[in-house]
Amino acid sequence: MIRYILRRLLQVIPVFLGTTLLVYFMVFALPGDPIAALFGDRQPPQSVIDALRAQYHLDQPFLVQYGIFLKNLFTLDLGVDFTQQPIAATLARIFPVTAMLAVEALAIQAIFGVLFGLWAGLRRGGVFDSTVLIASLVVIAVPTFVLGFVFQLVFGVYLGWAKPTVGAQADWGNLLLPAIVLGLVSFAYVLRLTRASVIENMNADYVRTATAKGLSRPRVVLAHILRNSMIPVVTYLGANLGGLMGGAIVTEGIFNVPGVGNKLYQATLRGEGPTVVAIVSVLVLVFVLANLLVDLLYAWLDPRIRYEA
Repeated sequence: MIRYILRRLLQVIPVFLGTTLLVYFMVFALPGDPIAALFGDRQPPQSVIDALRAQYHLDQPFLVQYGIFLKNLFTLDLGVDFTQQPIAATLARIFPVTAMLAVEALAIQAIFGVLFGLWAGLRRGGVFDSTVLIASLVVIAVPTFVLGFVFQLVFGVYLGWAKPTVGAQADWGNLLLPAIVLGLVSFAYVLRLTRASVIENMNADYVRTATAKGLSRPRVVLAHILRNSMIPVVTYLGANLGGLMGGAIVTEGIFNVPGVGNKLYQATLRGEGPTVVAIVSVLVLVFVLANLLVDLLYAWLDPRIRYEA
């Protein structure tokens, strides 16, 4: 098991280098001069522009810029952004906000998606099953930005159950409404995936054997059907954690959440390569660690899995 974990951690290196190189190249290839965009319509002296370009190594070739970024990253020196704010301090401030938002969204989709999917699978063809299938299709079909504005208007403005915008008060309670919006589409996928897996496992031989041995219905459902049905669901949830953090741009923009999504969007518009790649690097590490945790959960869900083999 330890060798497997070390092997998976070593796989982070090529994934990290490839992802950061690709993202850095895309930011580098954006049209326009990011230094000139800082001043808007004003025309600063050429000496100021040259000094700023030298400070951010924009006067160097692409590979030289990327090499400088990697060297600074490995020495934990992320530098400053175009507003002269330390990137590391900015990440330390905004990352916990997006992490709370992603964890809330993941908990919502995992708990309610599994419960609703389990109940729909056990009552296949019933009223509840048909209702949740139709509702999940509607949720999948509606874009996230539409859901966000509808929830903001209904629950934040008309009903007053939550704050329409989060702002600086980014705590667990204020992040609940944007977390519901962020996790709603994935909730529909978790529900449908759980339902399909439950229906498949209900006809398995081990379920019929457990029933024939006289085990109670709740024990058969929880210990055999649900446990084996969770393997594909856990796989999806693990891969979705990094997606939730990276895909929070729209949700954070609608609800004015001061998180990674907002910062990533602003940095991309300004062409701040080091800031964008630093944020993406954190998201890559979260994604890899989440998938490593999923692999370890497989051994608990299915003891037949042996990583030493």
